[in-house]
Amino acid sequence: MPSSKNETPTWDFENRASEMADSDQGRVRKARTPSPAAYHGGETAAEDGGGQRRRLWVKERSKGWWKYHNSDECPDDEFRKAFRMSKATFNMICDELDSVVMKKNTTLRMAIPVRQRVAVCIYRLATGDPLRTVSALFGLGISTCHKLVLEVCAAIRTVLMPKYLQWPDQERLAEIKTAFGSISGIPDINGSIYTTHISIIAPKTNQEAYYNRKHTERNQKPSYSTTVQGLVDPRGVFMDICIGYPGSMSDEQILDKSALSQRSKLGMLEKTWVVGNSGYPLKDWMLVPYTHQNLTWSQHTFNQKVNEVQKIGKDAFMRLKGRWGCLQKRIEVKLQELPMVLGACCVLHNICEMNNEEMDEDLRFDLYDDEMELGLESGRGISVNALQDRDRIAYNLLHCNHGNK
Repeated sequence: MPSSKNETPTWDFENRASEMADSDQGRVRKARTPSPAAYHGGETAAEDGGGQRRRLWVKERSKGWWKYHNSDECPDDEFRKAFRMSKATFNMICDELDSVVMKKNTTLRMAIPVRQRVAVCIYRLATGDPLRTVSALFGLGISTCHKLVLEVCAAIRTVLMPKYLQWPDQERLAEIKTAFGSISGIPDINGSIYTTHISIIAPKTNQEAYYNRKHTERNQKPSYSTTVQGLVDPRGVFMDICIGYPGSMSDEQILDKSALSQRSKLGMLEKTWVVGNSGYPLKDWMLVPYTHQNLTWSQHTFNQKVNEVQKIGKDAFMRLKGRWGCLQKRIEVKLQELPMVLGACCVLHNICEMNNEEMDEDLRFDLYDDEMELGLESGRGISVNALQDRDRIAYNLLHCNHGNK
């Protein structure tokens, strides 16, 4: 993806001086030495240059919220509200990431446990809460929480993505075609595609590429975005994603640069259909609705069936953004780190879908303004075969109750 340095928020670090209450004057003043009430000390095993032992002062933080949610006392419903998944699914993720995420204790401090590391990341992605809030809930420093989010997202990409977000094998592909056929009556559909936009902080360079005109018009202020293209199966599970192209690009432009388009050039999409909305072009391997006026009955029937399949892709992105609240607002991550974070959200989405994780109705998120300019059926690059195949499918849907060519 394009790489550029973008403006990032200034994270608050721990103050070296603590604030103490002055009981005599009734005011708060800065202390040159840490207050025993605010800090606890622990000796290090090392000695300074003078041969004297150093004393390490560590700010004491409340971990009550996390201790409760990490205990058997916390009901599963309450845990799910915070982390968007059941304890069982969370435990499974921790087990699979354990060897990669685990850190060793040092002479200076105890390592943060794996479960807490993973929880910090998932909570931040799920709620989109400010790092200051995450820091207070988990009893960790703000900068530590930011680092943990990136480390766990990287681990998810390395360990979980190859297992939970993958192109289907022939056996699975046959199941997918059968399921989509039952839904639409159109044979050989292997996926529903959709592209969404994620708001970002304006990059310092190449701003025009990330400028999102539609979001700017809606928000009445300059808006910038990056994109996520996803192909899903009948369950709404991602099988292929393309992340990070600038928000000024159309769905068609992103598709042309994606790995999915490369698969088609390698012949991996022969005798299959990808179904998309009118923002995508009609291709030998992609079906899109008719967009001209005065549709025939067969064309109208075709559009209805295609929309049923396309809705599966859009609904998957609605659940993706609904579960992971960080995607609903301007995401405060460096541009070069975005693919890792967004990819982790897609993997976690798949894990939740595969484990039938319930999603509260109040988390429902409506997508808007994600469709870019409508594709032009008469545009260059549309083959005569693609037009004829679509017409045959449309005719058969109306007259033969199936879409066989």
